[in-house]
Amino acid sequence: MAERNHSTVTEFILAGLTDKPELQLPLFLFFLGIYVLTVWGNLGMIFLIGLSSHLHTPMYLFLASLSFIDLCQSTVITPKMLVNFVAEKNIISYPECLTQLYFLCVFAIAECYMLASMAYDRYVAICNPLLYTVTMSYEVCSWMVVGVYGMGFVGATAHTVCMLRLIFCNNDVVNHYFCDLFPLLELSCSSTCINEVVILCFSAFNIVVPTLIILGSYIFIIVNILQIPSTEGRSKAFSTCSSHFSAVSVFFGTLAFMYLQPSSVHSRDQGKVSSVFYTIVIPMLNPLIYSLRNKDVKVALTKSLKKRCFL
Repeated sequence: MAERNHSTVTEFILAGLTDKPELQLPLFLFFLGIYVLTVWGNLGMIFLIGLSSHLHTPMYLFLASLSFIDLCQSTVITPKMLVNFVAEKNIISYPECLTQLYFLCVFAIAECYMLASMAYDRYVAICNPLLYTVTMSYEVCSWMVVGVYGMGFVGATAHTVCMLRLIFCNNDVVNHYFCDLFPLLELSCSSTCINEVVILCFSAFNIVVPTLIILGSYIFIIVNILQIPSTEGRSKAFSTCSSHFSAVSVFFGTLAFMYLQPSSVHSRDQGKVSSVFYTIVIPMLNPLIYSLRNKDVKVALTKSLKKRCFL
């Protein structure tokens, strides 16, 4: 009996977004629609950029990479959540839970640095157009993309290794719709001090550094735009920057709300709402915000559709 009382948990139960049965089906249909749009939008963007030769530039390489990250991040979370809406008991095994946590961290961190890379690319294009080809060469862009994923894997490995040292016993209900860091820490019956310090340090670094890069890039961009003599040119440039900056603000704002505060003051219900934004909603919106409003992408899409019609 003593051994059974101290046995570790082999599976968890996900509490989900709501415990009201009447909301399960409407939420299932709602998030299924979002996931279909996410897959369609991001896959479409990847194929469109890959098949359109005039889109083979650094900016669109980053856009394709962002679409891939968004697609993967949504796929890590949404299918399991959809199953849980219609399942009687939302069970996830311990290995599956840690795997979900690992890849969520990989793609969330990678998105932070990909957004920073895109901001830097725009800075070079607007502020140093004559040096753009040299500064943003294919080799440089490739290494930047490798670095983006490298930071994701390093951060995810640190969080997951720290999670492996914890002991989970008795309580197995995760108060979330996926396996996230803080909800899992709440279930541990061993000390979580090291985990909380690692979360705070890595989260601060992976949020603050890309944010500083983005802010710095946009400060130089805005200063350069203000020097444009044409009012129409300034208005067009500001419009492009504002849409990008607003989406970045939503993404980094939700991440900061989730991970840059102590668990003692962290509201789990508020955390669920924030998580919906950066794991489900933003991956659906990014193809619209960053790509479909772009004139070059619209032209490429029109040409692609015309070719299909004539086949």
